[in-house]
Amino acid sequence: MSQATEGMARTNVDCGYQHWLIEPSDTDDLPTAARAIWCQSAGTIVVRDETGNDLPYDLATGQILPFYVVRVLATGTTGTFYGWT
Repeated sequence: MSQATEGMARTNVDCGYQHWLIEPSDTDDLPTAARAIWCQSAGTIVVRDETGNDLPYDLATGQILPFYVVRVLATGTTGTFYGWT
């Protein structure tokens, strides 16, 4: 079965095409950089961008962080989050 997006260019305004439960780690990058984060249960998420900057964000349940993220740090992260690409 072919994918619905096969042969199509993706842009920053497209909907997501993959999602996964984020497992925070102080040492490992995400398996795929997320272009947005969905907050499943409220908490703080500490994210690293592609230049190595780490910042915390307080998110409410259902909130989306529309930001490219390469790592979610375990230290300081609470709540449950899903990555979207």
